[in-house]
Amino acid sequence: MTNNPIYVTQADTEKIRELLREAEHSGYRGSMYIQKLKAELERATIITSQDAPDDLITLNTTALLFDTDTQEYMELTLVSPEQADINLGKISVLAPIGAAMLGYRVGSTFDWETPGGKRTLRVEKIISKHGETA
Repeated sequence: MTNNPIYVTQADTEKIRELLREAEHSGYRGSMYIQKLKAELERATIITSQDAPDDLITLNTTALLFDTDTQEYMELTLVSPEQADINLGKISVLAPIGAAMLGYRVGSTFDWETPGGKRTLRVEKIISKHGETA
């Protein structure tokens, strides 16, 4: 993950902190991705939902991402773990790419650690937002 600024809504912050607490008592405990997501939340600027720009990736946002290494596009929706379904392009915020994409805006780039090494993705477009988390 890069040190580019990220913005996370208060509602998403509360939901993700709850998910992190649950993850610490499950099979995710000790996962480096959980630790990275915690670090991302710590450095994030927390904003209200009303102040969130339309081009910001929040929970329940579908974004078009461009992989600068493979020159391929991918459409992903950032969701909570229980909604995740890779076949539908729904990625958990607790998954490595989900944690990496949280809080970035259109035009931003971020790094994603894969088993094959670091990849750089650029947020091309917000396709849809499905509302704030409860």
